[in-house]
Amino acid sequence: MKITIQTPDFKANKKLTDYIIGNVMKLSVFGDRILEARIVLRLDNSNTKDIRVCELKLIIPGNDLFAQKQSSTFEDALLKCIEAVKHRISRWKELSNNGKLRVVVTPLEPEEA
Repeated sequence: MKITIQTPDFKANKKLTDYIIGNVMKLSVFGDRILEARIVLRLDNSNTKDIRVCELKLIIPGNDLFAQKQSSTFEDALLKCIEAVKHRISRWKELSNNGKLRVVVTPLEPEEA
């Protein structure tokens, strides 16, 4: 999997980039068809609070997955993005099996009056 990290507002240090790469590489366990991961880290200075924003886009043939989360640290925002994408990958796998979501339907028993 190819990983691209963009930081337009600042220069990321080696520790942060290694943390990102290590956590994003774990996503290959959930989806073997993931070709590329694009991560954008931004600073959002709104209302005198410094908020860190992480955007994660996974490039998968036929379907791209995207998540954007914010937190007080980039590490926490990245973990939130990864959790959201994991959920979407599992949902996407369920939907791709036979083209529909697998649901177990149990018939209702008639009520005795």
